[in-house]
Amino acid sequence: MYVITVEFHIRPAMAAAFREAMLENAAASLKFEPGCNHFDVCFDPQDPAHCFLYELYDDEAAFKAHLATDHFKAFDGHVAPMIEQKNVTVWERAEV
Repeated sequence: MYVITVEFHIRPAMAAAFREAMLENAAASLKFEPGCNHFDVCFDPQDPAHCFLYELYDDEAAFKAHLATDHFKAFDGHVAPMIEQKNVTVWERAEV
């Protein structure tokens, strides 16, 4: 499995708007992308402007398909001015 983690630091005044957009994006990813198996959205309870994602895809092609969707492109353009910092990491999930 192909794993993506993303950590966002959001402009504090835009945290609520970012949260709403992120949850919509995650729901659309799970609903409309057959290769997207898991999409956790987490927020720091002490800092609502700090967000962490855990996304699980069938493979790299499924993740690239995610990046090409209309809903992701709209989300990405909408939230870009809200983001102070974004770190994306790719992982390979070890099967137990």
